[in-house]
Amino acid sequence: MQQKEGVELLFLPAYSPELPLAERLWSLVDEPIVNQAPHSLDCLEEIIAQRCCVFGEQFKRQIRQLTNYSWWP
Repeated sequence: MQQKEGVELLFLPAYSPELPLAERLWSLVDEPIVNQAPHSLDCLEEIIAQRCCVFGEQFKRQIRQLTNYSWWP
């Protein structure tokens, strides 16, 4: 790969423990859109918003485990 002068490429692993802990929640949030093709960004946003509303009640234990947020209800 040709590099531009002054640009350094860095290797980024597929999983990084330095990612914000909330990033680990995506595997639970994206479940309703896996293998789907929402017809618009608004549709995608609505699906994710609905999932997040249900998400908090159904997955309290998983949220605590994935994020280690002590303040999570």
